[in-house]
Amino acid sequence: MGYKRWTKSVEQLKPDSRYGNKLVSKFINCLMYDGKKSVACRVFYDAMDIVAKRVKDAPPVEVFEKAVDNVRPNIEVRSRRVGGSNYQVPMQVNRKRQQSLAIRWLLEATRSKKGRPACQRLAQEVLDAYKGEGAAMNTRENVHRMADANKAFAHFAWR
Repeated sequence: MGYKRWTKSVEQLKPDSRYGNKLVSKFINCLMYDGKKSVACRVFYDAMDIVAKRVKDAPPVEVFEKAVDNVRPNIEVRSRRVGGSNYQVPMQVNRKRQQSLAIRWLLEATRSKKGRPACQRLAQEVLDAYKGEGAAMNTRENVHRMADANKAFAHFAWR
């Protein structure tokens, strides 16, 4: 009852068919709704085709990787209860969580925009993140700003 069950999702994850990249495969899995993987693949690959047309100097998969790297947070605030009151304590983020947060924020930013096909919205968000702007980057900046504002409570992090 008291043990935590870890999945083997990292070992079972196969690289995607077009680029042979595990990050792309993970992103497609997160993009997928209702087990419709072929739809998610089509949306992602169409978005990468759009990115390839707009960015000539780098392959689209490198643009995507750079975009995810740019969105990754280094630090975040976590709620800590100390002496009867809650504090927002800034803490380092491990690599796995950095990646999952970056993917989640990119998808949230993509899904929040309405009125255009999903592949175009995703391509635009990836390009914005690649340049260091856009909604996903705003989310990252807000998280970093929160952590900076609560630096005074950093000494609670070790507890």
